[in-house]
Amino acid sequence: MYGVILAGWASNSKYAFLGSMRSAAQIIAYEIAMGFALVGVLMLSGSLNLQVIIQEQSGSILNWFWIPLFPLFLIYFIAGVAETNRAPFDVSEGESEIVAGFHVEYSGMAFAMFFLAEYMNLILISILSSIMFFGGWLSPFQGTFLDAYFSFVPGFVWLSLKTLIFYFYISMVESNSTEI
Repeated sequence: MYGVILAGWASNSKYAFLGSMRSAAQIIAYEIAMGFALVGVLMLSGSLNLQVIIQEQSGSILNWFWIPLFPLFLIYFIAGVAETNRAPFDVSEGESEIVAGFHVEYSGMAFAMFFLAEYMNLILISILSSIMFFGGWLSPFQGTFLDAYFSFVPGFVWLSLKTLIFYFYISMVESNSTEI
């Protein structure tokens, strides 16, 4: 959040500063919803340790936390999409008065760094969604007859696959939605 405010202020433009204030307000608002949604996961697992959270989801796909905590998963996922400044939640990029939000005055490598940071945030939200609600690196075939066929697949592959599914779903939501 501090980076967003400082980026708008340092560009010495009132439009960039207005966009940074909008982005900061949006980040604060959705960060609270994401935090409260994760409280359910922490209470169900009984730990703040990510390994313990994942181990609590082991056994079968029915033990994953998105099933008993489905409303919290929806809140977390919607707030995560909103925090990544993707459509339909790109409030800071008010197309009628501001061209590109708080990075309207930046070009070249500085502009590329802002977009790289936004995509890294998107990947982080996808990884945390996979870990907190979908068993992290655990196989979806645990506890079924298919477990013997997929036991050779390392956990990193499962986590990467779940992360890519979230990443593509967020991209699909962005491309198929209008502005709110």
